[in-house]
Amino acid sequence: MSGSTKTMTVLTCAALVLTTAYTVALGSSGWLWFAWIVLGVATIGLAASDGAAPSGPRRRPPPGPSRP
Repeated sequence: MSGSTKTMTVLTCAALVLTTAYTVALGSSGWLWFAWIVLGVATIGLAASDGAAPSGPRRRPPPGPSRP
């Protein structure tokens, strides 16, 4: 995982804690939970795309005689 993916994961977990605390203290807010779900889906998408990306540049095969 890259640094940006880890940061977004931490922020998503912190948002879950804050959303839960808000719900316990002041009552449920549908928009707040909806926003957290959107953030969670974006985090999952970022993690999936980060995992699918190659870790470094591909190496070219060394030049040599071509085969017929």
